[in-house]
Amino acid sequence: MAEEFTIKSAAIEDKINQLLPSQGGFQPGVDFSASTMVIPIVDLTETAEGSSLRLDLQKALSFTTANAFDVNATTSTIITTTGYWRVTGSSSVFSFTGDARENLLIINDGTTDKTVWSHGVATVDSMTTILNVDLILFLSAGDSIKVKADTSGRFSGSIRQIASLAGDLVNP
Repeated sequence: MAEEFTIKSAAIEDKINQLLPSQGGFQPGVDFSASTMVIPIVDLTETAEGSSLRLDLQKALSFTTANAFDVNATTSTIITTTGYWRVTGSSSVFSFTGDARENLLIINDGTTDKTVWSHGVATVDSMTTILNVDLILFLSAGDSIKVKADTSGRFSGSIRQIASLAGDLVNP
């Protein structure tokens, strides 16, 4: 059998006033009570937002939604569509002459490049480094994503749109 408790707490009263202003908050003469009864809470947030997949599953790569890219010693535009994008792959850079080398992930707004991720090697002879990449990027209207692989670099992987510009999820 459930038991009822009266709770007197200024902190709880203040929080109720903050969270429920349309209800008039915590009224004088009204007791705040709690119960030992267990009441299950069902979270329908994902379904209400238009997705019934968990977030980690929603970001999955699939045969129809993933698009591969492979950039070697050049710069290539890989995304021009607005929205939220997952970029996953690997970057490898080799320095064979002691020159610094660098691969870049760039967002361009139509006129200006902005590096949002980089992978490089210092001025060391015969050094190779490889890094995995798994990023979520956002593109506004007019933006694009470019990959720049250095003369001795390679950047390859896959891109997939995970949500539209408005935030509507794109399932795999």
